Order: sequence, then structure tokens, then C-alpha cells
Amino acid sequence: MFMHIFFYRFKCLIRDKQLVFWTLLFPILLGTFFYMAFSNLNDEASFHPIHAAVVPSGNSHYDAPFVDVLHSVSKGKNRLFMMKTAASQAEADRWLKAGKIDGYFSSGETIQLTVNESGLNQSIMKSFVDQYRTSSAAAAQIAKDNPNALQNGLLQDLSDHRSYVKEVSGGGAEPNNVLNYFYTLIAMACLYGSFWGAKEVMDIQADQTERAARVNTAPIHKLKMFIAGSLAALIILFAEILILLAYLRFGLKIDFGPRTGLVVLTALLGSILGISFGAFISAVVKAGEGLKIACLIFVTMAGSFLSGMMYQNMKYIVSQYVPLLSWLNPVNLLTDAFYALYYYDNLYRFALNAGMMCLFIIVFCAGTYLIIRRRRYARL
Repeated sequence: MFMHIFFYRFKCLIRDKQLVFWTLLFPILLGTFFYMAFSNLNDEASFHPIHAAVVPSGNSHYDAPFVDVLHSVSKGKNRLFMMKTAASQAEADRWLKAGKIDGYFSSGETIQLTVNESGLNQSIMKSFVDQYRTSSAAAAQIAKDNPNALQNGLLQDLSDHRSYVKEVSGGGAEPNNVLNYFYTLIAMACLYGSFWGAKEVMDIQADQTERAARVNTAPIHKLKMFIAGSLAALIILFAEILILLAYLRFGLKIDFGPRTGLVVLTALLGSILGISFGAFISAVVKAGEGLKIACLIFVTMAGSFLSGMMYQNMKYIVSQYVPLLSWLNPVNLLTDAFYALYYYDNLYRFALNAGMMCLFIIVFCAGTYLIIRRRRYARL
């Protein structure tokens, strides 16, 4: 009898086109819009070489080393400057006023930088001059103290700048500023599964729908009807979430990290959380279907907002100033679980979020059972 109820309940649910749209097609459409809006946020702005000029002083002792350095950083694919040589300072001034260059260097005993305005390019030029002055002063002092420094290669080593520090994230994943939007989208889709849970409770309460009144006349335990229907709803919702994940991963190329199994497990936990949450709200709110759905939408969208769906920094503002709210927000728990799987090299943070979701599921299921099992009807 259980499988019979499950099969026909599954057929009934899958034919609800409105619920299928809001729990499957709407998240896919929203994910597509997110991709169109945010796909370029992580693209590094291509650096364009700075247009600059140098005015030689006429003294080869000072000009040659500085010009050699300028030429070395003005070559190759990742060159720093598009360098021009001015015959005089007046010519360099004309180029500067005409906007052909961002600034120019004046060679000599003291290297000078001339610019018309402040900006990123001008700041880079100033940093370059400051670094050259520091290196030149150090090289001059070493040459003075050690006349054989040139032959020993010390001066060449001084100008060889190397970086021994590489920036990586804790879990080895590449930083991605837009992932949180997609994580909250998946969490929202899971919580939209509350519509399925609410429908299951309404369809076994005789004072809610005509279908529920007919169901209550059948010689079947109400709890068995509810479990069979909820299982059918869970399978539908979980399949929808898997379709959404596949679309994001293979269609939009959204990276969820290497822990695919745990990502799927998190999606399953989120689906159960959504179903149980909807059932609980439907059982607690005794008004009609419209008010139940309004409560579910309000809680889901408020939770999505606080998790950073509309404003990314909101997630961190809540975490800093109202940390308890982060743990009481089911959408944030789901978002944070996906976040932890992607960024963290251990599972401690993920386990905390998964544990809190399991606690919520237990509370929602127990509350729903205690409420609906006491409902009796004088007549149908």
C-alpha cells in the first residue's frame, strides 16, 4: 500500500506545472541571469603598458644605466612601459600636454619624474623611480666599500629582484568573487522546495483542500500518507537540484571544487531541509494556502538577502555584527556549507553547517508530526 500511495502521489506532484517552474526553471533562469551579469567580475583587467618618455641628461655616466633599465622593462609581452626618448625637456612637455604620455623621466644624477595629474599610471611610475633610486644608492655604497663588487657579481645580484612568496587560498582553490551568488541561488532553490512540503501537509488536512477531505475518508493512517507523499516530493526536488547543479557546473562552468560527493550530499541535505521546513510552516500556520506560501517566500527571500544574494557583503556584515543570525538562517547554512567545501582544506566548517542543518531537519520534522497528529475533524 505504501508504494501504491507513493507512486500515485509522485504522479500527482510531477504534474503540478506551477511548482515545477518555481523549483526548477526559475532557479535555472536566475542562474543564467547571474552568469550574464557577473561572469566578467573575476576577469583580471588587462594591463596596458604605460606611455612614458625619458629625457637624457647628456651625461652617459648617469644616462646609460637608467636607459638600460627602462629598455629592459619596455620589452616583451608583459612590458611595463611604452618608452619614447625626447630630444629635450620642452619636447617631453609638449607630449605630456597633448596627452601622448602619462609622464616623463629626467635622467641625471637625480632621477626626476614629471606628470600632469595623479592616477594609477603615475603612481606606478613614481614607485618605479623610487625603487631605482634605492637600488642605485645601494649599488653605489657597495661599489664604494667593495671595489671588486662588479667582478664578484654583487651589483648584478642586487638588481635581481625575486619573489619567494606565492598567494594561494587555504584549500588550494582559486579566489572567486561571484561564487557566493550561485551558492545562495542553490540554497534558495532548496528552500523553494518548502512549497512541496507545504503541499503535502495541506493535502492531508481536511479543512484545507477538498482533496485532503477525500484523503481523510480513506482507511489509511495519516502519517503513512504524509511520509509517502514527502518521499515523492523529496525525490522530485532532489532531482531538480541535481539538474540545477549540472547546469551550473557544465553549462555555466561554475566550479564547486573537487569534493563532488559532498556537494551532492549537501544538496540532498538542503532538499530535506526545504521539504521539512515547508511542512513545518504549513502545519504551524492555520490560515489558507495563500498566507502559508507568503510566509515561505518571505522567509526564503529574507534568508537569501542576509546570505548575500542581493548584496554580497551582507553575509559578512551579519556574520560580524549578528553572528547568531547566521546560524539560525537555513539559507546561510547551505551557502556556507558549499563555501566551506570549495575553500577550506578540512571539513570542520562544513561539518558544523551540516550538523546545524540536521538539527533544523529534526526540529521541523518533530514539530510537524506533533502538530498534525493531534488534528481531528468533527465532520468531513
